[in-house]
Amino acid sequence: MTELAAIFGLQGPSLSAAEKAFFRDANPWAFILFARNIETPDQVKNLTNSLRDTVGRECLIFIDQEGGRVQRLRSPHWYDYPSLGSIGSLYEMDREKTRRTVFLHHCMIAADLREVGINANCAPVLDIPIEGADPIISDRALGATSRQVLDLGQAALAGLMTAGVAPVIKHIPGHGRATVDSHLELPIIQDSILKLASTDFVPFIGMQEAPMAMTAHLIVEALDRDNPVTVSPRAISYIREKMGYSGLLMSDDLDMKALSGNLTELTRKTLKAGCDVVLQCSGKFPSMVEVAKGARILDELGRMRAKIAEYCAEDPRDFDYEAGMAEYESLIFRE
Repeated sequence: MTELAAIFGLQGPSLSAAEKAFFRDANPWAFILFARNIETPDQVKNLTNSLRDTVGRECLIFIDQEGGRVQRLRSPHWYDYPSLGSIGSLYEMDREKTRRTVFLHHCMIAADLREVGINANCAPVLDIPIEGADPIISDRALGATSRQVLDLGQAALAGLMTAGVAPVIKHIPGHGRATVDSHLELPIIQDSILKLASTDFVPFIGMQEAPMAMTAHLIVEALDRDNPVTVSPRAISYIREKMGYSGLLMSDDLDMKALSGNLTELTRKTLKAGCDVVLQCSGKFPSMVEVAKGARILDELGRMRAKIAEYCAEDPRDFDYEAGMAEYESLIFRE
């Protein structure tokens, strides 16, 4: 296979002739959608069909649909889901019901996505925010302890895959301690490896079955004092060998300000460090061309991991959407 080891965004709600030509020639492994690409269900379905037509295969199409602040499909055409933090806050009161709520939350989201041709979701967030951290994670988190995040993360994973959507755990090895937003600048984590291994790393280690994981753009000094995780061979080696993660590893968006250097250089460094694919979200032509110049064709191991991820987006189980939504609402609105 000759898929480029890249996931690209696009400019608007429909494909331009130039985008069609570029995607046909570049043949990226997958695509990602944002709010700028979303108008109505019919429009999104046409867009996802067009994207697959350009590459001639049933590729993965990603989105960030967590609930709360981070959801690209919104009312009036889609359900506005609450944040995972608000659901997770009920965990100590009733763990079983909270697990069920998180499971249904992700089943419902996955059913919404499948309906319009989206079959991969950059969720769940497994980061554990601490007091004093930047609010970029905050109520996106499933909880404040590694045990709770792992427990509810497994429910989230099951919900997405039950409805035929491939999940992405993020942001490995953990973004919850960051005191700055990596969209804007580079966070530096100074805690010891013993501390991190007993807290932040735990949910990721416990969810090795996840088909895909997204890297965190931050420096973990205990792993590499000089390089962000995404471009650090030492950090990626730790994720693979010590944390035991063997699924497809994708970068977070290379356009984020936490990373420095031109996109061609960053793409090469990211893939050389050990990520399987790079993510570039802006949909801007000059940026996509720079990434394409630095990217390579998926290697044999990356192709195997990519195929496993694709399998997770096939053949959803029978799911009664109306009954699921009725149960879900009875749980999230419970006293």
